[in-house]
Amino acid sequence: MDIKRDSSGVVDAISAEDIGKFPDTNLAESLQRIPGVSIERRNGEGSQVTVRGFGPAFNLVTVNGRQIATSDVNTVGGDLSVDFGRATSRAFDFSNLAAEGVSRLEVYKTGRAAIPSGGIGASINVVTQRPLDAAGEGLRGSIGAKALYDLSNEDFRIDPEVSGIATWSDPNEMFGVSLFGSYQKRESAAASATVNGWSVQPFSAMPGRVPSTVITNAPPEDQLVAIPDDSRYHYSEFSRERINGQATLQFRPMETLTLTADALYAQNKVDEERAEQTNWFQKPFSEVTFDDDDVVATPVRLREQYGAGTVYDVGFESVYRATKSQLQSYGLNADWEIADGFTLNLDANTSTSKSTPNARNGTSSTLVGVGAPVKTAHSVDFSGDVPQQSWEMDDSIWGNGNGVLDLGDLGTAMGRTNTSSQKHRLHQFRADLGWDLGAGTGFSVGTVYTDSKMTSARVETQQTLGNWGSTASVGDIEQFAPDLVEQYCLQCQFDHYNPTEAEIAFRATAVDLMDVFSPLYAADGSPLIDGIQPGNPVDITSNEFDRVREKVWAGYAQLTWAGEIAGREAGVTVGARYENTKVTSYAEVDEPAFIRWESDNDFRRTTSGNIVGVTLEGEYNNLLPAVDFHIEPMDDVVARVSYSKTIARPEYGNLFASQSANAPPDPTFLGARATGTSGNPNLRPLVSDNFDVSLEWYYGRSSYISAGFFAKKVKNFVGTGQVEMPLFGLRDPSSGAPGSRSGTAADRLEAEGIDVTNVNLYTLTGLLVQNGGDIDAAWATFDANFNRAENQLNGDFVQEMIDAVDIVADANDPLFNFSVATPINNREGNIHGFEIQGQHFFGDTGFGISGSFTKVYGDVNVDRGSDPNEDVFALVGLSDSFNITGIYENYGFSARIAYNWRDKFLAGINRGATRNPVFVDSFGTLDASIGYDLNDQIALSLEAINILSEPIRTYGRSERQLWSATELKPRFLLGARYRF
Repeated sequence: MDIKRDSSGVVDAISAEDIGKFPDTNLAESLQRIPGVSIERRNGEGSQVTVRGFGPAFNLVTVNGRQIATSDVNTVGGDLSVDFGRATSRAFDFSNLAAEGVSRLEVYKTGRAAIPSGGIGASINVVTQRPLDAAGEGLRGSIGAKALYDLSNEDFRIDPEVSGIATWSDPNEMFGVSLFGSYQKRESAAASATVNGWSVQPFSAMPGRVPSTVITNAPPEDQLVAIPDDSRYHYSEFSRERINGQATLQFRPMETLTLTADALYAQNKVDEERAEQTNWFQKPFSEVTFDDDDVVATPVRLREQYGAGTVYDVGFESVYRATKSQLQSYGLNADWEIADGFTLNLDANTSTSKSTPNARNGTSSTLVGVGAPVKTAHSVDFSGDVPQQSWEMDDSIWGNGNGVLDLGDLGTAMGRTNTSSQKHRLHQFRADLGWDLGAGTGFSVGTVYTDSKMTSARVETQQTLGNWGSTASVGDIEQFAPDLVEQYCLQCQFDHYNPTEAEIAFRATAVDLMDVFSPLYAADGSPLIDGIQPGNPVDITSNEFDRVREKVWAGYAQLTWAGEIAGREAGVTVGARYENTKVTSYAEVDEPAFIRWESDNDFRRTTSGNIVGVTLEGEYNNLLPAVDFHIEPMDDVVARVSYSKTIARPEYGNLFASQSANAPPDPTFLGARATGTSGNPNLRPLVSDNFDVSLEWYYGRSSYISAGFFAKKVKNFVGTGQVEMPLFGLRDPSSGAPGSRSGTAADRLEAEGIDVTNVNLYTLTGLLVQNGGDIDAAWATFDANFNRAENQLNGDFVQEMIDAVDIVADANDPLFNFSVATPINNREGNIHGFEIQGQHFFGDTGFGISGSFTKVYGDVNVDRGSDPNEDVFALVGLSDSFNITGIYENYGFSARIAYNWRDKFLAGINRGATRNPVFVDSFGTLDASIGYDLNDQIALSLEAINILSEPIRTYGRSERQLWSATELKPRFLLGARYRF
């Protein structure tokens, strides 16, 4: 409260003492106690922060006033979108830092010339302990331990948390040393439901709709509809191990000179073993029932009924994700009072952050598909919070025929890996000269030079094991890896949601499966058949390397005045900061060799191994003025007015020099589009004009109330420009162009009066490949396997074609016309809102209450009815939030019960081929803690986190369009701390 009252601008802070009284396991969870700050969670733990509606990439994080390196491979705990994701963000992951290791957290919500640039929402400063600033002398500190019990685990287990801090300084305050260390381990689990993707099209072009499809509550032909790719249930087991360490040395050889050396180390290892049950929609649908949404209609029920003797697979993919993040920071500082009132501060630091794969096979994600081709019909109900699925079984065709889903019905499908890493190295030197004129008035100038280098790399592979559908490989699990796969009840793992048709499921460690089946299928493409067949190699489908280097020189001047206006205390801080930023981007691009058409809607990009280097440059300058004014119009009342101009630099991914070409989701003849991307190192930063006004009333020793209004006008938001162009000379085998094989197939299907669906077009084109282009021979085979009464091909025949034929473009196929997205500065936005906060203690009872409410408005929201073929722009993270805390402090007891709530918010845009948004549903968590001081040395504590077991749910253009729904369980910690 004192920091807030004494600051010239809008600043909120939380001290180490207050942090220790909340049940916070990392700094993100501590920051959510500050008004206007809300957090994003991974596996139930705080990770990144949003301030006043601006997401993690728009906030700057410093440690002791220094910029610090950041890296984040967001894999563990994410939904299906992260398995093949790439690390490109500037956002700081606060889950790497333990809450016990800081002196205080400061959130600067208004700009200041002396504060590093890069935060539009706020600049967040993490302050660590300095031994010569700490009260006392000699050796003092504390050591504590906690026992963590997480209700999500299947078995009872206790995980350890240990932390300690020790400080020593001599009686003359000439020399001091401070050491901090912590170790935390957490084992946990979570059940979830997901959908891989939603295809949004006008109803007239609805995927899977054929004349025989029975449509209930059909929308108008021109209205958008959203059709799911699949429905999935998951069960994940997580492990997180975090180590933090800090050391600070201070030497004061004379009263006017203090030398400080410090080091910070953080390591966070996380992994996830995930088992999925997957049911893909094969299309066409036999029945579809739509809801009443008049913007984007969503099915509340879909059903597929396959023809007699036709089965498709129920998927049981195993996924293993593992990453390790390491942060190291080293700094030197000299603070010298040259003469009375004149100070020179010199500061140098270097920091490195690395996020790397940590699986045993060197990957960040390993996925092994396993399927049971026993499904004769499939329906899903999307009317609730999670899809409820139903499927009918016949294992007599491809399975072991015992009428029960078991290990003998399983076969491998595809093996895929993603190896993603990010490294950020940052050097910084700063010099500040200050002149203290006394009575709160002074002048300062300074210069800062920052050299930042960020490297992001990703390699993806794919290997055909038993192939899509798993029909050719049924029995390979039982024969080659029976001990690696466990049968269990998946739906029994859910408590909050009610999944269906998942009593029997299978789980395994994906890396173990890959160890067995990858070399097996590389040596023999059909190991269940006598003889040696040509092997299936591991294809590199993506190989990307990008480096972005930024050199920033900044200079500033700042004047602070304190005095009286009309007899009332007042003050002003005014200054300006000038910055020059130079950007150099370098990319190594592995040129794609071709895009292969592998099944009806499966395309695979294969790289050539030919690496090409590309370098591009950019430069920009900014002048950033700032002024803060405050006055006390009456006793104990502070009024503030602030104006500042701040910037936030573009995400690294937008600055890349590389280009990429992506396979289409469906044949392009049927309207699908192949997409590509290209970076733009010449992007300008986002620039925000900020205005703040607030009124604060401090009516008691520990009681106050305040209200503030803020407005931000932001330009240079990064939008997307679309360019239609070929890439890498890639040709399209599914274009349907005249003279091509797919064109010949499409013409014959139309001439015969048969729907040109994904399956039909792929199959006839594949038959043309097999028959050397002879359409009559190809048609004879197609017609023999086509049931005109049911208007569909025999499913077994289709699967045989998928196993036998991959279609690669030839010279008769045209070049792909990629829709290439490139980032451009073309958007503006206005964001405004208000904050109300307060704290009140009820006399000497020890009881108190604190809370805050933040309301944010903006004109940068997403249009859920936007064109699915065009990228959209919207500001992610914008949301309202509030928190309320009950407090008790008396008789050695300290207790907190806190509820933090965040309204729904937009977390992502342009997901998938039809540019869907990702919304996170509103989330509230109730946490509590109680501590008791047995004496001056020993304290006990009991903490509870997420007492109400609130789940996290994300969705697309409507709440029925589920992306993911994850159950979370409470955690309890029993601890003791010894102070000395």
